[in-house]
Amino acid sequence: MKRLALALLLAAPAHAETYPEASRVLAIGGAVTELVYALGEQDRLVGRDTTSNWPPEANALTDVGYMRALSPEGVLSVSPDLILAEEGAGPPEAVSVLKSANLPYVTVAEGYDAAGVLAKVDAVAEALGVPEKGHALHEKLAAQLTDAESKAKAVGQPKKVLFVLSLQGGRVMAGGTGTSADGIIRLAGAQNALADIQGYKPLTDEAVIKAAPDVILMMQRGDAKADATANGGDSLEAAKQSAQTMPAIAQTPAGRDGRIVIMDGLKLLGFGPRTGEAAIELHGLVYGGS
Repeated sequence: MKRLALALLLAAPAHAETYPEASRVLAIGGAVTELVYALGEQDRLVGRDTTSNWPPEANALTDVGYMRALSPEGVLSVSPDLILAEEGAGPPEAVSVLKSANLPYVTVAEGYDAAGVLAKVDAVAEALGVPEKGHALHEKLAAQLTDAESKAKAVGQPKKVLFVLSLQGGRVMAGGTGTSADGIIRLAGAQNALADIQGYKPLTDEAVIKAAPDVILMMQRGDAKADATANGGDSLEAAKQSAQTMPAIAQTPAGRDGRIVIMDGLKLLGFGPRTGEAAIELHGLVYGGS
């Protein structure tokens, strides 16, 4: 386990862009914003995107819009001298305009495994010019991920988890491989019930029954309106009850046993500084605190 943590620690990028003088930082992407706070550099933030709702204090920052639907005008309205953006921020035309605006724009690569989230810590710390703080946060997170890995390896037969993104129109939208949902399920020592499907896809009743999940995982978005929109107008608790009574889900082991669990969406899928905690928490929910 120590060798794993050391190997991950040594994986930090050697030549990254660094802007220690930047005092007006705009964070785009929930995990990036969390990392700025976790590094103790939040006083440099002047704005955030709509997905950045943790910690709660971040909500007081100017919201420049949804990270995948940015406008250059909205972003530039906070006069940033550094933009830290998660991979996938867009649209591409807006990003192109921002990159040509003669201000630093750092893209923080996404990764849905232990190495990926630790590389994200390193990238944000390097961009902010605080390598010592980055090293400390890296070590803390690596220790949590190693703990999660130990719990995962202690599992005998992995349980199958189906991540349900939404229930709009009574249709299950679920996460397959290549997704952050798949990554956190694996870190928790479980098996994705949709290992033969790539990305997020709507499922037929037959596909849900065939997946035969032991546990169904749902997320809380941190906004009651967003949860209701994703679940056909139902509150999250109502959606959970509806899921359990859906004919297809009722025929799965998870449905029969009432094994439907809910976690905070950003913590669960963000792959930020709380990912180690999220993996351990999900492991407990899936395996009963083992």
